[in-house]
Amino acid sequence: SPLHGVTVILKDSFATADRMQTTAGSLALEGLRAPKDAFVVRKLREAGAVILAKANCHEFSFGMATVSSRGGQTLNPYAFDRQPGGSSGGTAAAVACGFGAIGIGEDTAGSIRSPAAFNSLVGMRPTLGLVSRSGIVPLAPTRDTAGPITLTVSDAAAVLDAIAGYDPDDPVTAS
Repeated sequence: SPLHGVTVILKDSFATADRMQTTAGSLALEGLRAPKDAFVVRKLREAGAVILAKANCHEFSFGMATVSSRGGQTLNPYAFDRQPGGSSGGTAAAVACGFGAIGIGEDTAGSIRSPAAFNSLVGMRPTLGLVSRSGIVPLAPTRDTAGPITLTVSDAAAVLDAIAGYDPDDPVTAS
């Protein structure tokens, strides 16, 4: 399979049907466990990827510093006195540290691209409808999209190929 054995760090806004909580960085959602995987998570598992962990995200993805009531302030691994970007900064910092080979972020207004840039990584915000939003805690459903945070452009392309596709639970993917 295309991502066989590749380790993944997810932003804590993606539902997973395992023992990991889905809190969107908020103490208000602590203990929440999803009944099924987000579409993106299911596609990653089908491609052979191994979901290792969820990373801190800015609370409810609303901010550019990656600070949450659940995880506190995420630090930039290259300079602890600098931010990692937001709101997928925890995912980008984890990939930059080598905790996982790839990361999956969610972008409304720069939340994949900014953390990728701040952590010397590649981040790609797909066009709306290329990747399903179902199973993601939304900030702005008309603007949210999921995408890869990786070390290389070729890794980003491989991840995007794996997670793109039609999802009947997200009508925007039909086009």
